[in-house]
Amino acid sequence: MTITRFDPFREFAILPRGGWVPPVDIFETAGHDLVIKAELPDVGREDVEVMVENNVLTLKGEKKLPDDVKEEQFRRVERDYGTFSRSFTLPTFVDAAKVSAEFKNGVLTIRLPYREEAKPRTINVEVAA
Repeated sequence: MTITRFDPFREFAILPRGGWVPPVDIFETAGHDLVIKAELPDVGREDVEVMVENNVLTLKGEKKLPDDVKEEQFRRVERDYGTFSRSFTLPTFVDAAKVSAEFKNGVLTIRLPYREEAKPRTINVEVAA
């Protein structure tokens, strides 16, 4: 018999093909929340949209070219610009109604709390005499 480690995040992310895709970190906190951190440098808060629909979390937005430089003035462009979209299928143990997001210093932090019934709990065992 082969023992296989269960990975609940195996199919958590759905990556789009082509275009700009902001990098993300996904981790679990000691308080049993999932956290997604997305790097969105030079993206304004007004240019980011976070939606939860049908158990799918979607990040959409646009990174615009700087207003103070005209397109014909560029000699080299290595950074990515344009629209982006990332979607993540939420695990069943996440409470989609309590998802929260914070945008600070170019990093979007999304907290996905566990449902109460999915959080681990301690059960006291009585010793029979």
